[in-house]
Amino acid sequence: MTKVLLIYLVSSFLALNHASLISRCDLAQVLQLEDLDGFEGYSLSDWLCLAFVESKFNISKINENADGSFDYGLFQINSHYWCNDYKSYSENLCHVDCQDLLNPNLLAGIHCAKRIVSGARGMNNWVEWRLHCSGRPLSYWLTGCRLR
Repeated sequence: MTKVLLIYLVSSFLALNHASLISRCDLAQVLQLEDLDGFEGYSLSDWLCLAFVESKFNISKINENADGSFDYGLFQINSHYWCNDYKSYSENLCHVDCQDLLNPNLLAGIHCAKRIVSGARGMNNWVEWRLHCSGRPLSYWLTGCRLR
């Protein structure tokens, strides 16, 4: 119940303020509640670093790629492979509409990111994570966050 309430409060706060950014510590709380700490061997700091280097914590970010595909949301999930944007061919491996990845409750994006990370390449699917997060000390991403 607490988990659902926190996600609801965070998403309500974002909606009320018409904001598309989530704070680092609010995101850490949601990721912890969704059991991402240690998921497939990745720490909360890995997930926070990924969200920052991909979207700067911007939930509503959409980026067009050179191949005509688009990346959506906090984790910049690609429309060619992972979600359906109804603009071009998609494998839609997460079985989700790309627009759902922009939802302030974050759940569609988190579930799809977990599916991606569960594959053989893990977080190496994200070039920016490989360049800026992999193999680096990342504990500072949780500095000042009060987690349960």
